[in-house]
Amino acid sequence: MTTFFRSDADLYFPDSDGKPMADNTEQFKWIVLIKENLEILFANDPNVFVAGDLLWYPVKSRIISPVAPDVMVVFGRPKGPRGSYKQWQEDNISPQVVYEILSPSNNLEEMERKLEFYQTYGVEEYYQYDPDRYELKGWLRQGEQLIPIAHIDGWTSPRLGVRFSIDHHELIIYRPDGTPFLTPVELEQKAERERLRAEQAVQKLRDVETLLQKYRDRFGELDS
Repeated sequence: MTTFFRSDADLYFPDSDGKPMADNTEQFKWIVLIKENLEILFANDPNVFVAGDLLWYPVKSRIISPVAPDVMVVFGRPKGPRGSYKQWQEDNISPQVVYEILSPSNNLEEMERKLEFYQTYGVEEYYQYDPDRYELKGWLRQGEQLIPIAHIDGWTSPRLGVRFSIDHHELIIYRPDGTPFLTPVELEQKAERERLRAEQAVQKLRDVETLLQKYRDRFGELDS
């Protein structure tokens, strides 16, 4: 695991902006859902870094204010703890995919500023979800511009391979294998169901072996 240490120069680039990760439970739920499922999706690739609410400094300048995407994915950078994402320490690789989950406190000016930031500093895919309005928007880089994705319902991310669907006014994100993103509780419940099914299968096998042994005890070995 790679660890990124702070230098004296880093004191000019603090790891916190003093703002909360989320304004409400719904926003927090979606941030965690997307971040954790992307972590799972790329768990076996040591060079895909996924983070939530991490300050991103694109250039080593105190004039350019950083942003903290709700979720960001960086291909080509190792996993590991970081206080912030300082691009000049990361082979100058910018996050390729970012997500923003809206809350009532977000305003149009703020979101336009973030879109401009992501466009300027190399983001390839930008997704914005408003859970209160069940509204999903997306942008895809074409040259120097992030262009709105016209038909986002059913869209598959070129970088991530995940598919977005709006079903009954609810966003569903599917992994490349077609399974939906699940909350940590749902993942735990699924794991428990699979554990119980495995235990039941083992018990059925034991029951069959017990019956076979009783048959052997009574009638002798079965002819091959």
